[in-house]
Amino acid sequence: MLDFFKRKYSNSSEVNVGLLTTNVAIPIPENVNAPILKNVDAPVLENVEDAPILENVDFPIPENVDVPISQTQFQRVDLDSLDYDPETRKQIWEYHVNQRDEIRRAYIKKGPHQLPLKTYKKSGKHNRSFQASWYGYHSTWLEYSPMTNAAYCLPCFVFNNPNGVVGQNTFTVGGFRNWKKHLQRVVNYFTTEQTANNRLQLKATIFIVRYLAFQAIAFRGQDESCSSLNCGNFFESLGIVTFWNEKVVEIIEKALKNATYTSPRIQKEILHVFLAKVKKAIREEIGDAKFCIMVDEAHDESMKEQMVVVFRYVDVEGFVKEPFFGLIHVADTAALTLKNVIYSLLSQHCLDIQNVRGQGYDGASNMRGMWNELQALILNDCPYAYYIHCFAHRLQLALVKASKQVNAISHFFLALLFLIKTVNASCKRNDQLKVANVNEIARLIDLEELETGSGLNQIGTLQRPVETRWSSHFRSVSSLLRMFSSTVEVLQNIIDDAIDEEHWAEAESAYEGLTSFEFVFILHLEKETMEITDKLCQALQSQSQDILNAIHLVSSTKALIQKFRDDGWDGLFTTVISFCEKRCIDVLDMNARYVLRRGRAHAMELLRLSLALEPREALKYFRSSDLCLLVENFYPQDFTDYDKQVLKKELYHFEHNVVQDPEFKELKSLSELSQWLVRIRNSEHYKLVYRIVRLVLTLPVSTATTERAFSAMKVVKTNLRNKMEKDFLTDFLMLYIEKDIASTFSLDLIVDDFEDLKERRVPFS
Repeated sequence: MLDFFKRKYSNSSEVNVGLLTTNVAIPIPENVNAPILKNVDAPVLENVEDAPILENVDFPIPENVDVPISQTQFQRVDLDSLDYDPETRKQIWEYHVNQRDEIRRAYIKKGPHQLPLKTYKKSGKHNRSFQASWYGYHSTWLEYSPMTNAAYCLPCFVFNNPNGVVGQNTFTVGGFRNWKKHLQRVVNYFTTEQTANNRLQLKATIFIVRYLAFQAIAFRGQDESCSSLNCGNFFESLGIVTFWNEKVVEIIEKALKNATYTSPRIQKEILHVFLAKVKKAIREEIGDAKFCIMVDEAHDESMKEQMVVVFRYVDVEGFVKEPFFGLIHVADTAALTLKNVIYSLLSQHCLDIQNVRGQGYDGASNMRGMWNELQALILNDCPYAYYIHCFAHRLQLALVKASKQVNAISHFFLALLFLIKTVNASCKRNDQLKVANVNEIARLIDLEELETGSGLNQIGTLQRPVETRWSSHFRSVSSLLRMFSSTVEVLQNIIDDAIDEEHWAEAESAYEGLTSFEFVFILHLEKETMEITDKLCQALQSQSQDILNAIHLVSSTKALIQKFRDDGWDGLFTTVISFCEKRCIDVLDMNARYVLRRGRAHAMELLRLSLALEPREALKYFRSSDLCLLVENFYPQDFTDYDKQVLKKELYHFEHNVVQDPEFKELKSLSELSQWLVRIRNSEHYKLVYRIVRLVLTLPVSTATTERAFSAMKVVKTNLRNKMEKDFLTDFLMLYIEKDIASTFSLDLIVDDFEDLKERRVPFS
């Protein structure tokens, strides 16, 4: 598709042909058994009935070949009188360009020219000859001419590219007659070289497809023609590869026009090969282990309802994994529909529903219920697939609910939103805010009230809070505190420069709210409070987080909030007063009279018993009885009666030999315990205890991984790429999200799997 992929010829009789023409096939008439070439440098025909006919496309003519003047003149050819002897027949390029396809069909229909002679002429110093038995070994392509006593190749003649591999014309012009070398050895020589070239050519395509997918870059361009200044990311990237690799350029130039392997269809097939290998790797890693299903749904850029599926499990090294496993378009989000889709996915990959030991969904009504919703439907089939409501979502709901229950806090966030909207209303105001912030930072540095260093004191903007993401509230409050004086200055400028009463009133209202003691006090209060909860929020979204550590984090967060409530008042009030005095804000008299203005049990038991495994709890008191109850009440299917008897003794030894180990005291979470047990091989000595550890680790903590998959979908399927096919989108997302797995596959592995998908026009092995 690019100009530099065109061979330049000095001979005026030769024709320039674009060398990246995609997937051009030579048609074959119906009811004709096309010969399939094996182990030879010739194309294999496939789906030729649907292939377009090449018109007005000429192949370059090799040097030192006499071309009759009649080549450019159209002459009627009698197909019944065609010469089929390989020595005397005209080469394809000697016919008029508009006749060549018709001639090709005729030769393909006739088949190879094979004369079963009683004896063949001997030649050479060793007095050797052609062998009739060779017809049987190479019946689909081998030809023989008694006139020259030489062997020829029919597909090489039909699809000959005169500018191809050096020596390729041996089987089309002149023939092969060196009987000292076995014919197969010669064929293998050319085939091996061509196969290596084919693989290198395909590797270039695979490399670019992988690179673009890893970076979530679009493949196609609006105009991919030779004359286009921008042929799209794929072909432009191919140009970069060929710029630094002359070997690839040479191979592409000599490639068959219907086997360049750069078309959009080929790109999608390569993506699908990657998807299949990633899924296979995940499936093999799960093996027969128990796993958890995490599902979320959202609509994409083209308003299609999409469902993300993520599996959570513990690998053989004791690490918790949460890989993305698929994006599935669903007609609706009814629980029964989602259940059928999930079961179909599990069945396709031979995953048993009875091995599910946990479910994790978002808080939508169609994803959470008692009997008729998804988790209940799955529990009916697998009673040990325990549902754990996303901890991060629970925290979000609690914080939002709490803030709305306190009128002052609710009014504060409304005022904050209005303030940020006013300041960010125009580019001019944003520029004023940045200038004011630069000046304020310089002033504070001069007063030695700010530290200096790499990455410190960067210029930013006011962050807008989003109700569904509570962490954004913390960032919004923090940004306003950092830029408080600059924001006041911008509001004063807006008031002074207001062109009408509406703008003046908005700026005045925002200024009065910002410079009030009540607003400043709540601003500092929320900053201190949300600084505590934000750490919990971020920790809960960690992919390797385990359920027991999450419970500890919740407990420690509650303790910190209570400590702040009990002991933090004096420090907070002192900070607020100092802040107000520096900015000439009236401090409220705190001694004045205040006038009032008008204005699940089953899952918790599972978690409680599981806490006995948590290293910090085990150090205090190892409750082996709780672990026995955990197995008896929640995981009876995973332990036989004999296992339950052995478990008691195993727990006794575990307590005295493992829990007392000095290294055990350094462990901070159940996930670390799992990895440590595998590393020191205690997972083999205490198999039943380790089985409990894996089962508890399988329980979901949050659905953050599914949310990240939707964030990735928004990066891949944008407004400009809203017509992506569902399979292409899924394949693309798999490479983009699970690039750590996809990057482990060599290009040779992808080439081999690509070849195995279906029969190809050229050999790759």
